Amino acid sequence: MNTPDAVRASERLQLRPVPWAAVEAIVTGDRLPDWAEDFPDTGDRVIARMLYQAGRPEAKPQHPGPWGHYQVVERASGAVVGGIGFRGPPEDGVTEIGYGIVPSRQGHGYATEAVNALLLVAWEQPETNTIIAHTEIGNLASQRVLGKAGFVPAATAATAATAATAAEKRYRLDRPARPARTAE
Repeated sequence: MNTPDAVRASERLQLRPVPWAAVEAIVTGDRLPDWAEDFPDTGDRVIARMLYQAGRPEAKPQHPGPWGHYQVVERASGAVVGGIGFRGPPEDGVTEIGYGIVPSRQGHGYATEAVNALLLVAWEQPETNTIIAHTEIGNLASQRVLGKAGFVPAATAATAATAATAAEKRYRLDRPARPARTAE
């Protein structure tokens, strides 16, 4: 289902589109009752400000289909424990992802599980050929997450988009090969 309001579920998590009430609460410094005690984190605040500046979805949709941002929700508690999403729809077959899990839930495999769930969303879209992600050089945990999800280090191109800082490492994941059909 490619609707922007689709909730995606994995074993322990749900990915649900960020509701406008959460965007407003993060921007204004309020708290919603379903947030983990340390949500939002820095990355969540950055994304909320971007969404807020883009305007209410009813007035100006951010991205068509599944290419937006999602809250990472712990199914057992119902708490929002992070965020994950796409930078936008693919350009020339390439899209970028970003993610973060609050410190209280790190070290439990949630980031890996959320990334794998988001990859399924991307691969459902025929226009997706490659997914990229960036990490800070010193963020070994995030690099392990990407490695577990199948990403490999990519050569950093000397462009403004990919070389924003020398302190980043770029990863890429190409669409898995589809099994060849055999004659019956």
